[in-house]
Amino acid sequence: MRRFSVMTLRNFGMGKKSIEDRVQEEARCLMEELRKTQSSPCDPTFLLGCAPCNVICSIIFNNRFNYKDQHFLKFMRKVNENVQILSSPWIQVCNNFPVLINIFSGSHKKLFKNVTDLKQYFLEKIKEHQESLDMNNPRDFIDCFLIKMEEGNPQTEFTTEALINTVNDLFGAGTETTSTTLRYGLLLLLKHPEVTAKVQEEIDHVIGRHRSPCMQDKSSMPYTEAVLYEIQRHIDLLPTNLPHAVTCDIKFRNYLIPKGTTIITSLTSVLHDSKEFPNPEKFDPGHFLDKSGKFKKSDYFMPFSTGKRICAGESLARMELFIFLTTILQNFRLKSVVDPKDLDSTPVFNGLISVPPAYRICFIPV
Repeated sequence: MRRFSVMTLRNFGMGKKSIEDRVQEEARCLMEELRKTQSSPCDPTFLLGCAPCNVICSIIFNNRFNYKDQHFLKFMRKVNENVQILSSPWIQVCNNFPVLINIFSGSHKKLFKNVTDLKQYFLEKIKEHQESLDMNNPRDFIDCFLIKMEEGNPQTEFTTEALINTVNDLFGAGTETTSTTLRYGLLLLLKHPEVTAKVQEEIDHVIGRHRSPCMQDKSSMPYTEAVLYEIQRHIDLLPTNLPHAVTCDIKFRNYLIPKGTTIITSLTSVLHDSKEFPNPEKFDPGHFLDKSGKFKKSDYFMPFSTGKRICAGESLARMELFIFLTTILQNFRLKSVVDPKDLDSTPVFNGLISVPPAYRICFIPV
C-alpha cells in the first residue's frame, strides 16, 4: 500500500496538473479568503485547514471544494475534532490502559463515530468513481487504485476496504499536520516580527510582488528555508512519532524486541537536542544557517521521522509549507492583536500532536 501510494503521489499530474500547480492554485484561493477578512482580527484555524485539505481532495477526488461548501465544512470539522481528541490527555490514558475504552464513555466514542462517518463518505465517493471510471484515463488517486483492483489477482491486497483505509490515512496525515504547522508557524512569526521582516525582505528580493512563489525559488532563499525548518523543529509536531511495530524478532543494543512489539520513538530527543541546537527551546532560524548566512542541513532534523517508514507525503508537505507561507507573507503584513511579547506559543495539548493555543491575527494587504 505504501509503495503504491508513494508512487501514485509521485507520478501525479497524470498529464493534467502537477501537484505544484494544485498547491499554487490553492494558495491563490487562500489569499482571496484572507482578503475577505478585511484586516479584521480573525482566528486562522479554519482557513489554514481548508487549503491543505483541498490539495489532498484534488489529488484523491480530482475535486476541490469551495470554502463555504457545507459538506466540506462538516468534513473539516470531523478531521479537526479527531486530532484534538487524539492529542488529549484522556486518549493518552486510554493508550496506556486500553481496557478503559470499553468501560467508560468519553471522547473516544466521538472519535470512533467520526471515523465511521468519514469512512462512509469515502465509500460514497468510491462508488461514484466506479460508475464513471475510464480504465485508460485515471483522474485521481481513487481511479488509480480502482484500476489496480481490476487486475484480477485473487491474492490482491487492493480491496475496497483497503482503499477506504488508505484514503482515510492520506486525509488524516495530509491535512491536519500541515494546517497545524502553518497555524503554529504564523503564531511564531507574529511573536518574532524581526524574523518575519527578514523573510519578507528575501521574498521581495527573490520573487517580488507580481508572480506566485514556486519551488524553484527555494534554493535562492536560505533564510526562508531556515525559518521553515526552525518552525518544524521548534514546534515538535509529533513528539512521539506514530507508533510502529517490528515485523520480526530483532536485537537492538543488547535488547531482544519480539516480533509485533509496538515501538514508540521520541522525535523530541533529536529535534530538541541541546548539543546540535544550542538553546533548543528558543525559536532561532540561526539553528539552520552557517556563519555566512547559507542554509545548513542537520541530521537531527527529523519531523517526518526517518528510515523506510518516513512520512510518505514529506515532499508534498514541504511544498505546501513553502508555497503557502511565502504567498501569505508576499501578500500580507501580519499584525497581532496583543503585544508580540505577550503571545504564548506553548502548546495546549501535547499528545499525538502538539496543538498550538488559539490566537487572533490581522492579515493586512500590502
